[in-house]
Amino acid sequence: MMFYRLFPFDRDASARSEGGPLFVARHLQGGGRHDNPGAYGALYVSRSTISPIAEHLSMWRSWGAAGSAFRPESRSLALVAFQDTGLDTLVDLDDPRILMVRKLRPSRVATRERRITRPLAKTLYDEGVMGFEWWSTIEASWINATLFADRALGRLEIADEPEILTIQHPLVREAAETVGVRLVA
Repeated sequence: MMFYRLFPFDRDASARSEGGPLFVARHLQGGGRHDNPGAYGALYVSRSTISPIAEHLSMWRSWGAAGSAFRPESRSLALVAFQDTGLDTLVDLDDPRILMVRKLRPSRVATRERRITRPLAKTLYDEGVMGFEWWSTIEASWINATLFADRALGRLEIADEPEILTIQHPLVREAAETVGVRLVA
């Protein structure tokens, strides 16, 4: 299966350096759903090509328009695909049996409340897993994953060259429509 990631792309960067598809800007983490930068770097990916774009655009919902989301004057945003065959089994928090075993309610997994999601992620990290899958709060059929960078990065294989996205790209347009954001050039 594949994972997809949206990231700020630098053509001259190596895969693991800043601007590369496997770079995790741990020093900038702390605001994300599963961030615990003192313990691990979180690499957010999705099984869906549209989900990482929609997640990115959703921060512009309150303004109604995304003017700088895909502007070329800063580093271009690109979508990259990873083969996940090197990863051990991830904890599937979309599986009702797993939720029952772990005594988790769906509302405790898909909440935007960081005080709930961060301790859950830290517990899973402390168990030694590579990461876990969960459903997007934007569209439940989009399966996202949080991978623990120190365990997963060396096992991901870049499937294709990163694809630079613009506001004209069909996936960007679809994601913007889904989250209710108007794209402004």
